[in-house]
Amino acid sequence: MTTSLSRRLADARRNHTTLDALSPELIPADAEAAYAIQHEMLDASGARIGGWKIGAKSDSGPIQGAPLPAVDMHADGARLARADFTPLGLELEVAFRFGRRFDASTTPYSEAEVRAGIGSIGATIEIVSSRYAAWPDIDKLAQLADLQNNGALIVGEFTPYREDFPFVAPSLRFSFDAHDVVQTTPANPAGDPRRLLTWLVNHATSRGIAVTPDMVITAGSYTGMFFPQNAGTASGRIEGLAPLSLTLY
Repeated sequence: MTTSLSRRLADARRNHTTLDALSPELIPADAEAAYAIQHEMLDASGARIGGWKIGAKSDSGPIQGAPLPAVDMHADGARLARADFTPLGLELEVAFRFGRRFDASTTPYSEAEVRAGIGSIGATIEIVSSRYAAWPDIDKLAQLADLQNNGALIVGEFTPYREDFPFVAPSLRFSFDAHDVVQTTPANPAGDPRRLLTWLVNHATSRGIAVTPDMVITAGSYTGMFFPQNAGTASGRIEGLAPLSLTLY
């Protein structure tokens, strides 16, 4: 059944369509089944992993993640068709790249080893989207299988890692057509997003997937989710990182 859902998700992602209500037997039984569908979906699309998204609902809560297809990762200044994403939410995030390779391993990497491997940081804008017509009223595991609602990722210029960067609450601006769209005090619900990285490295490497320096690991929104109602340009700046923008047409 997982193959059936993964192929449907792959087709919907490729064709920019949505799926009607899922029959119960298609819903993943647990998180492991959802993670398996993620990779079956990428395989069905012939997609290479270009990065990962990771997050948590609280600073001590469970962590989830998803691989990101390289084809859906774009450089600063990207222009994308708004109609290709239904729904379409925008989030401003901090992302990481490692300065070393973590090879596939049956032995977990330690938090100290992972932290020491961080090479650079940068800002990203995630397009949150779904392949389910009923989103957000859809089973959470089905959403996890759908690459945790990722539509695309806009990647800014990276800068060398700083231990003293204010990861918990950085100063930032996020606007759409020059109008501020941050409704709350900027904060990542996961707390310090670096705590998510060890989970990601071990999640991937235990599945036989190396985590490499070219991969971008985006680690949760500081701004909540903004749903633009029209075409326009989103601009984000996190103090200490290069600014970036995305134009929806």
